[in-house]
This record gives sequence, C-alpha cells and structure tokens, in this order.
Amino acid sequence: MTQKIFHGSFSPGDLASILLIHFNRGNLEVRKVSSDERVIVQIRSKDFAKSGGQTAIGVTLQQYDDGVVVAVGEQQWLGIAASLGFSALTAIKNPMNLLHRIDDIAQDLEYLSLEDEIWNVLTTNIKVIGNGFQLSEKLKRLMCDYCQTANLVGAPSCLACGAPLGNLQPVTCKKCGYILNRSDKKCPNCHSKV
Repeated sequence: MTQKIFHGSFSPGDLASILLIHFNRGNLEVRKVSSDERVIVQIRSKDFAKSGGQTAIGVTLQQYDDGVVVAVGEQQWLGIAASLGFSALTAIKNPMNLLHRIDDIAQDLEYLSLEDEIWNVLTTNIKVIGNGFQLSEKLKRLMCDYCQTANLVGAPSCLACGAPLGNLQPVTCKKCGYILNRSDKKCPNCHSKV
C-alpha cells in the first residue's frame, strides 16, 4: 500500500470526485463508499468488458489535519496475468492469432499502469485546486522553544522574544508530502532521500 498526504482545503469527497470523473470510462468502472471523514473508491474493470483481463484497485481517502491522506492498495493482477497468458498461448499456437488479441493486450498494458495513473491524476488536479505537497496555511506556524509564541513559518526570529527560529522551520517530502523533521535524511513515509 502506497500512502501520500496532500495538504490543502479540499475534502476526501473532492478527491473521490476527481477519481470518479477520470476513471469511470471505457472498460473501467468506479465505486465509491463514504463515511464521515473517509471515502473508499474502488476502480475495477467492468464485469463484461469488451477487452482485457479483470483487475481492481482500492483508494482510501481520509481527512487529515489540513488535507487528505490518500492510500492506494495493492492491485489485483490475476485477471491481467490470465489474459496476457492466454494471449501468449494463442501466439504459440499460431502467431497470426495475436492480431485478434491486440485490443486485449493493449487494455492489459493500460491496466498495468493503473496505480501510476491514479497518482498522476490526483497530483495534477490538486495542483489546479491549490496546494498539494506544500504546507498549507494552517501548518505555517511554529512555536518558539523559549516563549511558546506562534510565529509565521519562514520568520527568522520570534516576534515576541527574538529567539532564532531557523532549526524549527518545517519541511515536507517533495515526493509524498509527509511533514519531516529537520534531522530526517530519509522520508519515514516513502523512504526517499530528503
């Protein structure tokens, strides 16, 4: 399961709508189940799809302090593997049979990149809505270690006592949006270098 945090003033329902609009097409269908602060979206191939194997992937969207945590589950590969295996067997019997399976093979290859497409769709649309992996206005405050006064992120010193604030400035992972400590060399969420 891959997880990313998107900061901004949008809800899990907003992101679920983006997924519904983009993926409810062709041989794919989207189902949405929602509760108070959590929305689960399942993207799957239609039962009687004209081409390609069967697949499904789940996306969980949950409200977070100032944004939404998105987790993409493991994709079901068995239907795609069976369809590609059938294409290989027909090619072994008679290579000309591949001409009849071109649509199936193309659909299976599109399904293989489904998780990447989910992240691309969300990232692109969230940039249009506003924010993304950057800190939102709500988190752009820091507490002075000496006098506990709230200061704007980026302020060099505390507005109340004048203490330096350089080491307190928060940063986010450029890959997944997780809020990091200054001492982090690797993101604890996606394990990429900071």
